[in-house]
Formats: sequence, C-alpha cells, structure tokens
Amino acid sequence: MAVPVYRKLSLAFAVLLGAAVALPGPAAAQFSDSFKFLEAVRKKEGDKATELLDEKGSNLVNTRDSTSGDSALHIVTQRRDLPWMQFLVAKGANVNARNVKGETPLVIAANLNFFEGVEFLVGQGAKVDESNSTGETPLITSVHNRNIAMLRVLLKAGANPDRTDNSGRSARDYARLDTKSDTLLKELEAAAKPKSQLKIGPDVKVFGPK
Repeated sequence: MAVPVYRKLSLAFAVLLGAAVALPGPAAAQFSDSFKFLEAVRKKEGDKATELLDEKGSNLVNTRDSTSGDSALHIVTQRRDLPWMQFLVAKGANVNARNVKGETPLVIAANLNFFEGVEFLVGQGAKVDESNSTGETPLITSVHNRNIAMLRVLLKAGANPDRTDNSGRSARDYARLDTKSDTLLKELEAAAKPKSQLKIGPDVKVFGPK
C-alpha cells in the first residue's frame, strides 16, 4: 500500500524536528545567548552586545567560550582593544577571570606588552601576582620584555618581585640574569628596600630596644 505524500512529508518533518532537539552541545550552543554575545564582541558589534546585556542581564558579560574558556574581556584584551575593555568592565566584567590556560586578562596584556591594557586592568583591581599555567606573573613577563614602564606600574600596585614561576625563578632572579642592563634590577631593588634601610625622621617614635 502506497504511503500518501502528505504523510511522507509529516514523517520527514518529525525526523528533522527530532534531530534539532537532539543537537549536540556545540551545535546547540550556537543558538544560546552566550554564543550570540561572544560573537557580537568578536565582531565588534557594540549595539548588539549592549542589547543582549540589557535584555538578558549583567551576568552575561562574564560568560565564557566553551572551548577556550575565554571571557569577553579575554577576547578584547587579546586584540589590544582598550575601548572595549573599558566598556566591558563598566558592565561588570570580572578582571580576574581565568581561561583554560590559567590566563587572566592582565596576564594576556602583559604577554602582549600592552602597557595601556596593563595600566587599565591594574587600576580596575586586577590581581597583579596571578600567574599563567607556567607560573609566570605579569611582573616576570615585564622583566623578560625589559618593559620598565610596565614593571613600575606593577610594582606600585604591589607585585611581588620574589614570587617564583614553575622553574623556581622570580622577577628579581631574571633581572639579575640580564647581562645587558642593570636597570631592571635597580628598579626591583628600589621597590623592595629592606625596612632597615629606610630613614627614620626625628619625630617618628621607635618602640623596642635601642
């Protein structure tokens, strides 16, 4: 007995509908608000990104890519885009979020030698001693890059010159190994003067044995 054409079409539609419902995770994610928001950020579609944030709530700003773990702030930092960084932070982006490599936006900015990005993130409360998966901190990176301006910003924010990476070396150690210049080491030493070397004024009371 022949199956009517309309029934064949109905069966085909049911199969397609079932396939759509059973879309695997990555395919289904393409239709999520998170995917749409991160795509808008990647494509620099400011109006679309703002519309999604206003409509879906501020939590969307910290959504992360399912593969890389990158947040929107990671993405715009990677392209050295300060205006977008400022926009996202104003919307509540977490400046200390980590991706799957263990990188924070500050770690990425330091690796790129992106001074304006580092300065901005530090000013927004980024943790200066956070490291990547190899233990390298932004301060160690600034020594590797011989970036005095970045080093000063990080030291002023309280970066620890003696925090070591996975090899056991610190920013101070790497500065000592730099045979081309002693400027980096001088900066580090000046920022970490022992208290015994600090001058005590006549009006400062010193307690304890003299």
